[in-house]
Amino acid sequence: MATTRAPAHRTSGAPPRPVIENIRPMVECGRFPAKAAVGDAVTVEADAFADGHDLLLCELRYQRDGESTWTTVRMEQLVNDRWRGTFLADRVGRCRFVVRADVDRFATWRRDLWARPATEAPTELIVGAGLVADAAERARGGDRRVLEAAAACLAAARSLDDRLDGLGGAGAAAAADLEYEHDGTVGGVVRSEELARLVRRYRAPGTSVSSVPCPLVVEPALARFGSWYELFPRSAAPGPGRAGTLADVVDRLGYLERLAVDVLYLPPVHPIGTTGRKGADGATVARPDDPGSPWAIGSHAGGHTAVDPALGTLEDFHALVAAAAERNIAVAIDLAFQCSPDHPWVSEHPEWFRHRPDGSIRYAENPPKRYEDIFPLDFETEAWWQLWQELLRVVRFWVGHGVRVFRVDNPHTKPFAFWEWLISSVKADHPEVLFLSEAFTRPKVMNRLAKVGFSQSYTYFAWRTTKWELETYMADLAEAAEFFRPNFWPNTPDILTETLQTGGTGAFVERLVLAATLSASYGIYGPAFELQEHVARIPGSEEYAGSEKYAVRHWDLDRPDSLAPLVGRVNEIRRQHPALQRNDTLVFHRVDNDQLVAYSKTSGDDRVLVVVNLDPFHRQSGWVELDAGDGIDVHDLLTGARYRWAGERNFVILDPQAVPAHVFHVTVPGPPPTAATAATAATATAAAAAAGEPPGNGAIGGTQEVAP
Repeated sequence: MATTRAPAHRTSGAPPRPVIENIRPMVECGRFPAKAAVGDAVTVEADAFADGHDLLLCELRYQRDGESTWTTVRMEQLVNDRWRGTFLADRVGRCRFVVRADVDRFATWRRDLWARPATEAPTELIVGAGLVADAAERARGGDRRVLEAAAACLAAARSLDDRLDGLGGAGAAAAADLEYEHDGTVGGVVRSEELARLVRRYRAPGTSVSSVPCPLVVEPALARFGSWYELFPRSAAPGPGRAGTLADVVDRLGYLERLAVDVLYLPPVHPIGTTGRKGADGATVARPDDPGSPWAIGSHAGGHTAVDPALGTLEDFHALVAAAAERNIAVAIDLAFQCSPDHPWVSEHPEWFRHRPDGSIRYAENPPKRYEDIFPLDFETEAWWQLWQELLRVVRFWVGHGVRVFRVDNPHTKPFAFWEWLISSVKADHPEVLFLSEAFTRPKVMNRLAKVGFSQSYTYFAWRTTKWELETYMADLAEAAEFFRPNFWPNTPDILTETLQTGGTGAFVERLVLAATLSASYGIYGPAFELQEHVARIPGSEEYAGSEKYAVRHWDLDRPDSLAPLVGRVNEIRRQHPALQRNDTLVFHRVDNDQLVAYSKTSGDDRVLVVVNLDPFHRQSGWVELDAGDGIDVHDLLTGARYRWAGERNFVILDPQAVPAHVFHVTVPGPPPTAATAATAATATAAAAAAGEPPGNGAIGGTQEVAP
């Protein structure tokens, strides 16, 4: 039989035909990196198309910084010329990816071959033989032998139904050398995906189009998921009568471990100035025993690289970091780039501060607020480069002493360019370091800080209270998910919302569950939160009466009304359920009562459904619209109760005087529960009751909820 083959396609030098558009994730056309965390499956999508009717081959190629080779993943076609590919973020650091598109001539030929009349098969098989033979010329070793055998087979055939053993020498060679599955016919060879893979691999160069490189920064898993807890060391003493120390915080770690805390955040631990020191509740005149605000950094004892002698020594700080690490708790410290009038920098580098005409330094202001105890740094000083270098030295100092997480105070009052430079400089040597932005400011400013490098950001969650506000805000955050990671805080030392002031225990529980399940990262300022601190300094204010920012407090952690057992339970649920460790699968479900909000998250086979009563005073009920089909099992992880849901609408009733939320683990029904399962549920219910969650809600004790 003839072995003639058609001339293979050769590059002509004409511009490549594919077009690539709308790549995601991409931040400002690649100006800033998108974000991922270790363990994430990074999904890349792009529009790719070409003129005419030829099929395309789209590939995702990625490369880590410092590597010379690229890893290639074939992308799958979705709809409307949209393509998707995925790779695993398996190590910390920066990387880049590109989308590459090429006309897939072999796939196009194969598609058209099956659509043509059988009479055209002899000619078309010769065309296919040319495509395969062209690839064989670029192949080596066993791949070349396989491609040559396939090309000879196609060139010798006259029909797709021809059997290989009837093609003479070409068929015999093909039968011996084709190292992929086929049914012994020429059609089987054509259909082989292994053959298509080899032809793609050795296709003609110079015909593909690649996108611009898209940067991606991969951070530790803690950047994506974690439960934070803020604590003032000077209030950590086990009893009244003295101020706490870093050693007392070490003794508090067992309590934090029971709360299942991942990050312990400490306000500034540096020496506190005396000039302009604030008194109780921020009074402009301090008494001799007032400790001052930790954010008024610097005294004769040192500045940003010193530890307040009242808290202990640098060695005590090392001991705390090490002891926390043994319990898998990261210690975050506050990065507040501002100074007390007594800070050494004030006398050593007066050029770093803005002066009035009389030569005095202007203290910090945010009218009507005045901070007479703080001097802001002047980032427009002519000595800006020396200032930047010193601030970088501060961060590197604490990184050198074991700190890998920084909560940054008011970053929006410093230049974006400074943060981009500082964060990239730190991560060049320590890519595992994380930065949390405390920027309660305008959305575009918050977004820019995230783009220039901040790992996470505080949000407006504290003030989003209605169902419409929550659903709308989560949609807004989803729009920025490629670069902005939210961290939800129901309270902070500066924020005691009206909801917490007036809503009682129901409000604290509601806000805890919302923060911990809507966002993969969240935090509480404690022990004020679990002890339900709710009295404002003055009516209409969000400042605490007896604010811990200006005073040493003693907290009775053993109070019977403490929410600590509930906080610990919620955090354990978060650790046990991967669905709650991500934000990208959040879906809201309709409820016919605006006082009830329902939403779910998924991760693989893990699905969690949450229903929360937003009314802290009254029992609320409604129908949740969720297609449960023939039936699903929902297990309330807070109380142990179990229900069977079926159909498109299911009834819930939630009482804020009991437990104002369901956190359901959803499973497809299996065999009836065993005695051991029932015992586990009973134990969980008893534990809930022991934690101060009295009966009165349909969720307690496993009673089936029914509509009245």
